[in-house]
Amino acid sequence: MAEEKTIREFLDELASKASTPGGGSAAAIIGAMGAALVSMVCNLTIGKKNYTEVEEEFRGVLHKAEALRERLTGMIEADIDVFAKVMAAYGMPRDTEDEKAARTQAIQAALKEATVVPLACARACADVINLSKTAAEKGNLNVISDAGVAVVAAYAALRSAALNVYINVGGIKDEAFANEKRAELQRILAGTDRMTEEVYALVKSKL
Repeated sequence: MAEEKTIREFLDELASKASTPGGGSAAAIIGAMGAALVSMVCNLTIGKKNYTEVEEEFRGVLHKAEALRERLTGMIEADIDVFAKVMAAYGMPRDTEDEKAARTQAIQAALKEATVVPLACARACADVINLSKTAAEKGNLNVISDAGVAVVAAYAALRSAALNVYINVGGIKDEAFANEKRAELQRILAGTDRMTEEVYALVKSKL
């Protein structure tokens, strides 16, 4: 499992000639790091006497951030698995018409799955951006810069996941499915650039 490797092992594999892990897994781990930083801000805000008014709210934020971290961590391996399915489909025999048809069907099914995984990653990263905003607005000032790092990481992961959606959806022949996923991605992306800049500026103003 990719998530059980050391950081060095994962980076060595990422840098190697192997096709996986790749950008999709990188997006997931970057997003998970953003979620972890939100959790850090929460953990260093909860129980502090100067932040009793937001303690209950931050317990909720912490719960959501940890759920997102778990989800995004799982997507590291999910991206590897779905890419393997795509490559396996492209490697199917195509000597006869029946084989060609089966290969095309398998490729299309794999590409659809390979679109859904990064789309889910993008959605989770957008949720991390929203949580980062709360962390930046009300979190412990001693770790406020970490809320800024969280939002930047989540935004980078979001944009990275979007690229993986675009590349996979581009090969899908089912236009209704492709258009639906593109539209869904646009809804996820909408406003995230502005929010990221706002949170970053807010954090910077508190330093």
